[in-house]
Amino acid sequence: MTRVLAGIDVGGTNTKVVLATSELEVIDRRDLPTPAHAGGAAIVDAALGVVTDLLETHRASLAGVGVGAAGVVDATTGTVLVTGNSFTGWAGHGVTAHVSERFGVPATLDNDVNAFLLGEVAAGAVVGERDVLGMTLGTGVGGALVLGGSLFAGPRGAAGEIGHVPGFGDGLCTCGQHGHLETIAAARGMAARYEAATGRRLPVHTIADAARTGDPDAVAVFETAGWGIARGILLTAGILDVTTVVIGGGVARAWDLLSPAIAAAIAAEPPVSGAVIRVEPSTLGSDAVALGAAAQVRARVLSAELA
Repeated sequence: MTRVLAGIDVGGTNTKVVLATSELEVIDRRDLPTPAHAGGAAIVDAALGVVTDLLETHRASLAGVGVGAAGVVDATTGTVLVTGNSFTGWAGHGVTAHVSERFGVPATLDNDVNAFLLGEVAAGAVVGERDVLGMTLGTGVGGALVLGGSLFAGPRGAAGEIGHVPGFGDGLCTCGQHGHLETIAAARGMAARYEAATGRRLPVHTIADAARTGDPDAVAVFETAGWGIARGILLTAGILDVTTVVIGGGVARAWDLLSPAIAAAIAAEPPVSGAVIRVEPSTLGSDAVALGAAAQVRARVLSAELA
């Protein structure tokens, strides 16, 4: 019987479950609606039901389950601490205890951006890199750091939160403060900037289509976003000497529009170290968080087996 890992990506709208080998090769994947307002137990049970179905389908045995979740989590206790208003009864739920009780295997929980970065380091765009900044561009801007080959969360778990670094204008951020990177590089902020220029509120993918046809206001939105992302990268390179970056999320699907602006801004003000900054788009796409969660629990399983 094949021994496998399960990785789960819990989002406010959808949950992704992947079954993977110990080499993080995806055997199967499924998406399901997240019962986000049914409480923590229902959210976990829905995902674990899919894990059970996949194990039966592939006649596999389970070695461990990793979970990546939006919001603030306590990775040590495996508990969700803070979530957005898209969830009800999720904060305070002991995710890893729930999973281990159900399957009797090791389980891990981490923030979804941390899991995204772990996935790209383990099996994606920056395989094997030991010092990396990960950024996700979606409704907000998320960040995570791997330093010396390990995830670096900081003393309060907020390391890498580059989306809430100030100095990017005066736009109102979702956190209530002004001028954060998120206001110019996240989908919501980009849509607001386009609306301010044109009077039209459009989703980012439509703004991207307009930019590709030469709409100057749409082009400006992506140029500003790329400049902001580059500034965040340069800050990280200057403070931590981290010069490898991987970027994912829905906004990053318009990489053809973001990449030139990022490259131009970095070329204009290269790091004082003289190091070449490597910026890569995600290669794992929507699998990144779930595979990163699987990579995290793989390390826990191997550690237990070697003990």
